[in-house]
Amino acid sequence: MKVLKFGGTSVGTAARIRSVAELINNGDRKFVVLSAMSGTTNSLLEIADYIYCKNHDAANEAINRLSDKYSAVIDELYETAEYKDQARLHLNRIFNQIRSLVIDLFTLFEERVIVSQGEMMSVGLMYLYLLEKNVKTVVIPALDYMRIDKNAEPDNVFIKDNLNALLSQHPDIQIYLTQGFVCRNAYGEIDNLQRGGSDYTASLVGAAINAEEIQIWTDIDGMHNNDPRVVKNTTPVRHLNFDEAAELAYFGAKILHPTCILPAKVNNIPVRLLNTMQPDAPGTTISNDMERAKIKAVAAKDNITVIKVKSGRMLLATGFMRKVFEIFETYHTPIDMVTTSEVGISVTVDNRKNLDDIVATLKKYGTVTIDSEMVIICVVGDFEWENVGFEAKIVDALKDIPVRMISYGGSNYNVSILVKAADKKRALQELSNHLFRS
Repeated sequence: MKVLKFGGTSVGTAARIRSVAELINNGDRKFVVLSAMSGTTNSLLEIADYIYCKNHDAANEAINRLSDKYSAVIDELYETAEYKDQARLHLNRIFNQIRSLVIDLFTLFEERVIVSQGEMMSVGLMYLYLLEKNVKTVVIPALDYMRIDKNAEPDNVFIKDNLNALLSQHPDIQIYLTQGFVCRNAYGEIDNLQRGGSDYTASLVGAAINAEEIQIWTDIDGMHNNDPRVVKNTTPVRHLNFDEAAELAYFGAKILHPTCILPAKVNNIPVRLLNTMQPDAPGTTISNDMERAKIKAVAAKDNITVIKVKSGRMLLATGFMRKVFEIFETYHTPIDMVTTSEVGISVTVDNRKNLDDIVATLKKYGTVTIDSEMVIICVVGDFEWENVGFEAKIVDALKDIPVRMISYGGSNYNVSILVKAADKKRALQELSNHLFRS
């Protein structure tokens, strides 16, 4: 059985819901993961913000706007009065639940309940539409099997045991539907897998049922060899290794959430990135196979800050590096790039939340300088050190662009370059010109 995940834009309108239903209704059994309709999660977060601020009138207005949007979808989606009424009943229950949470004592728990309702709505609408079309389908509620532990990590044993038990109750079903993103935590409360978590849901489900394949359906035909929003004439990459895809996802390729890579990789389940607007396009296949001696793609990660610590007295002393990294660990701030010299160390971070405290602590060990508004550009491919000339091509492409840091050798799959945000577009375009068109 294959697992298919459809993102918010793929189910963003009545017409697109119909297109997805037609796509999945080809006679094969499938497990389908749905995100909330595009824009819904942001609307729910807006509602939660109003409630938290005790602006109950604004919260109710936002609820009514969202309810009106879904009423229009119902009118367009269903053909019969019977299913229109069932869909309205389903959504009324959800919106009444949201309205019941417009209260003064509003906590993170209530916010998570509200935010989870987007997936409940999209799955309910798809379920009723498939029933109207006489498709054998059932909803497998994510809250009945998807659980995270006290460290917010998936409880894989619980997920596998409970999901397979639920599936065994419906052996003759053609389409299994579930909600992406939502789960329960170790205390049984409604929680989530963070933004982009529907990809993670699909991968965890695929691992739990030993799926033949995991498909991530979005509105672009696979992962491109550069950012199509910035660079002209990009093309889809037809095959990536899991490690290559993880690097691209982490460093800015928005089509795939970084967390979804590991469960599929560990269980050797191929992942395909496909386009609901062009369902016949081959997209991108991600697997454990590796194409040797090829540069595959470029991605960019924005809003990077560089922190440089210069200390001729301390750097060579035993324990200096450990002390520096412990400071970032204390403030729960991950580091992306690291370069060192005899008298200094430079690191990059993309989270400035605790930057002032980090800098203040680092000043105990040396002179600290900060560079903001930077971008990490990641070039991904087979960078085994025996492959002669790849690094030279990258450097040559950037010969007219100031480079703040270069990281090579940390893995066999990427070279990372740090440039000013103002130079991002030019750097990406020059890399495409040199790496993919020569």
